[in-house]
Amino acid sequence: MTPTGIAVIGGGIAGATSCIALAKAGLRPCWIAPAPGDGPHLGETLSPAANTILENLGLSGLLTSDRHRHANTTFSAWGHDQLRERNSIIHLEGAGMVLNRAAFERDLCDAALETRPELFQTTLRDAQSTPNGWQLVLGDGRSIQTRFVLDCTGRKAVIGQQNNQMHRADQLVTAWSCLCQDDTKPDVEPTPATLIEAVSNGWWYASLLPDRRLMVCYFSDPDLLPSGMSHDVAHWESLISQTNYIKQWIESAHFAVQSPPSLASAGTTWLSSAAGENWASVGDAAAAFDPLSSHGMTTALWMAAQASNAAKAYLENDLDPLEKYRAAVSKGVDDFLTQRRKIYGQEHRFRDSAFWRRRHQDVREKSPDQLGIPA
Repeated sequence: MTPTGIAVIGGGIAGATSCIALAKAGLRPCWIAPAPGDGPHLGETLSPAANTILENLGLSGLLTSDRHRHANTTFSAWGHDQLRERNSIIHLEGAGMVLNRAAFERDLCDAALETRPELFQTTLRDAQSTPNGWQLVLGDGRSIQTRFVLDCTGRKAVIGQQNNQMHRADQLVTAWSCLCQDDTKPDVEPTPATLIEAVSNGWWYASLLPDRRLMVCYFSDPDLLPSGMSHDVAHWESLISQTNYIKQWIESAHFAVQSPPSLASAGTTWLSSAAGENWASVGDAAAAFDPLSSHGMTTALWMAAQASNAAKAYLENDLDPLEKYRAAVSKGVDDFLTQRRKIYGQEHRFRDSAFWRRRHQDVREKSPDQLGIPA
């Protein structure tokens, strides 16, 4: 059995940043994470608030690559028919970034590996709380004894869900695909922008990626999506044709819809508590927010830094930072749910459709305790 002080379970942004933050605090964690795969990397907008977090972790250089671009302009048709513009000049922290998400995660992982954590490239088979911490059984059969665990396992929340309840505000899903320009058409320089458009049974998000592909996402509820859409490009084309501005952008810049979309969960979920006696959840394992917030990656970075500091304090028998972390995450969830209800409440054009009726019922009828918001 391998003894260790802190174990980080899971990879991605939360896991890699936790390892970096722990190393900055003078600790060498055990990092349990399978080898990075080539799967989809949804969510490519990094909010301006991330700039300071990355700087404090010594990671500002990750954003200097030309694989990423500044997120200067966002257009939206939400609550009104007109397309309105918001410019990054209003942000005191500067512009956010539209990332090559896969490249960003690879660079973050490389930075974490440079800190020399004790790496176990495998899965977690079992985790049992003990009087001295945790006994972790790995997928390859090895066993680890650790005093503290950082749960960075995404929406699975393998440690967090052992200890408290997972709440869910909605069943939101996203259908998404990346479109390339049709090389048989005249060359058109696409606008480097992000566009959000509300429609009768959901809302659309489109953003030009740094490699000139167009990320297109449709957010709705599972029962409102066409049956078999992930296998039929015609359904996807039909949905796109029902938009106004998204359709115009695709057509004017000659993007080609060549394949059906992939589907992924995008609902708002959160644990009753993001931390316990000898563990803390980080990123989506603690709280996964509706992508409308555009703060998912930034929140994961912040959580990783704060939870790592709390874990170090725990090893020094100081429990106050861990309680402050739990309270801060709880307040963040509370604030987001309030913001979520306000934003969805701004759209009244489709009040009779199922999607918006459900969101407006959240606004009008559900009290904070019914939504699971901490008092």
